[in-house]
Parts: sequence; C-alpha cells; structure tokens
Amino acid sequence: MNSNFTTWATAHQFRFEEVLRGLLPQAQIAPHRLHQAMRYAVLDGGKRVRPLLAFAAGELAGADVTRVNIAAAAVELIHAYSLVHDDMPCMDDDMLRRGKPTCHVEYDEATALLVGDGLQSLAFQLLAEYRLSKDAETQLAMIKLLAVAAGSRGMAGGQAIDLDSVGKSLSLPELENMHIHKTGALIRAAVLLGAQCGNVTQAQLAKLDHYSKCVGLAFQVVDDVLDAEADTATLGKTAGKDADNDKPTYVTLLGVAAAREMAQHLHREALDSLAELGDEAQRLRELADFIVQREF
Repeated sequence: MNSNFTTWATAHQFRFEEVLRGLLPQAQIAPHRLHQAMRYAVLDGGKRVRPLLAFAAGELAGADVTRVNIAAAAVELIHAYSLVHDDMPCMDDDMLRRGKPTCHVEYDEATALLVGDGLQSLAFQLLAEYRLSKDAETQLAMIKLLAVAAGSRGMAGGQAIDLDSVGKSLSLPELENMHIHKTGALIRAAVLLGAQCGNVTQAQLAKLDHYSKCVGLAFQVVDDVLDAEADTATLGKTAGKDADNDKPTYVTLLGVAAAREMAQHLHREALDSLAELGDEAQRLRELADFIVQREF
C-alpha cells in the first residue's frame, strides 16, 4: 500500500473520529447509560472502510467534505448498530468486537438492543437534519437509498438469510445473494451517498454502483479467508466463529485458494469499472486494493 494513500486514509480516519464524537449524543445527556453505550459501540474502533469509501467517492464528485462527513457518519452508525445486534446472544452470541468486550457484555442485553435502535434512528436524523445535496429531491433519494440498504431488502434481509442458512449447503449464487445484501448493500450505500453529496452524472453513478458491488463482495470473501486463517488477537473478534457455528462461507464452499482467486477477480472487475473515471477515482482504486490485500 503506497504511503500517500496511507497518509490520506489515516488523516481521514483521525478526523472522522472527531466528527463522530461530535455527532453522537454526549454521555452526560440523559439517558446517560444509553448514550454512554452508544458512544462505546461506535468510537475508538474499526478501520472505517465505509466512511473512507464515501470520502473517496465524494472527492471524485467534488463534494464538500462537511457534507460527506454526515453521509459517512450515517452509514457508519448503521454499520455499528448492525454489529451490536449481530453480537447479541439471539444472533451470533459473541464476546469480542474490535478488540474489546461486545456491547451486551460491557453493558447488558437490553441496553445493547436499545443502542442499536438509537444508532439507527440517529443515522436517519442526520440525513434529514443537514443539507447534503443541491436539491431536496436528491436528498430524499439519498435517505431512501440508506433505508433500503439497511432494511429487509438489504442488510437486515441478508442477516435473515444468514441465520436461515446455518447448517445448510449454499450454492455460490445463493451465497453471493446473501452477502450482496448482508455486507454489500451498506458498502454500496457508502459509495453512492458520498458521490451524491457532490456533482455526479448518471453514467458515473452507474460505474460507481458496479464498483461498489464488486468491492462489497470482495470484502466479504476476504473476511471469510481471514476468519479461517487469522487468530482472534489479530482480528479483534473471535476467529473461526462462522465455522464453529456451521455457517456457509466462501472458504467452506470454495476452499481458501479459490476464495482468494475470487477476491482477486472481483478486485480486477472493480478497477475496470473505474477505468473511464480518471485520476479523480484514484482513492477508490486504492481502497479496492486495501480491501482485497488487507491482512486483518
């Protein structure tokens, strides 16, 4: 990974952490414990891949970074809420997330449930409260985009398919369909929302849409490989959890070598989608590299 990209990503990650600190309810505001838990679930953890994708797409579209901050925050709050709920005993029953106790372990199950509810509501409050686009019609479409990405036709639906697939053998198209919804929908939303904070043509949006679908699937394929090969300390979450729970993954279906090759194919396809978008898409190219080449 080149040092220029690393500097760019680190600067955005550091700055965005402060953005999140300012947008989340302060812990001293009642209800104190809920707000404290919401901040615990969101802050000081994660690679912020989705916000980085939003910032990169925003740069392509010449967007004001203060607008992209809000779109990126909305996506990240949805992502954080999904992790809180995903870790609960009724779902994956995990004890570790981002190198620290999961929200229901640090607090309790009822608080964790409310944390997810609060974070999801805050995401849409932000999209409605701030001016993100040049016209109201586009901004309404952006709100709908995130709602669909988070709902039963997106992330929540993908999670439902995931739960229903435990102990079953899925075909590759079935596995891809699950992850297009569970993981890919929110990654797609991050890219498209970031771009729509600026000026982007329908032709450019179509290319970004295809790019985001490819990197979204690649992200999950690499996650499955890492889950099979890395240890808990490296991942910051329980390693081998999917295999222990008898969940279908790209590794169990294809094997590690073929899964890695699939990720490389998706990587090439993502880069091909950006071929006509010029130097302004360089950060998106580098993020595709990062997603596929990451080691933890």
